[in-house]
Amino acid sequence: MPRAKGGFKTRHRRNRVLKEAEGYWGKRSKAYRSAQEAVDRAKKYAYRDRKARKRDFRGLWIIRINAAARLTGLSYSALMGGLKKAGVAIDRKSLAELAIQDPVAFTKVAATARESLAA
Repeated sequence: MPRAKGGFKTRHRRNRVLKEAEGYWGKRSKAYRSAQEAVDRAKKYAYRDRKARKRDFRGLWIIRINAAARLTGLSYSALMGGLKKAGVAIDRKSLAELAIQDPVAFTKVAATARESLAA
């Protein structure tokens, strides 16, 4: 009986990995074993960085909101505290977009926060 070398399933799996490794440098795109290691590592980084991207964007939004808030005479924490106290439920992404696209509207939002802090 001949030894089992792997048939369609094995070839199919290897070809899938090599297809995923297309564009990698040198042996990483040609040899199955190197390609498998490179693809596994790439998927691990992709998973990790999908989570990190969310943190990075939140940080960016906070920086933008803080910069815009300081132009209105409030700190970031005072602005957010005032908005919470006033019952304004607007997320940081929208607030940062407002600060960039429509500074007049952001100033009104900041005024609402300031009023609730004074009350």
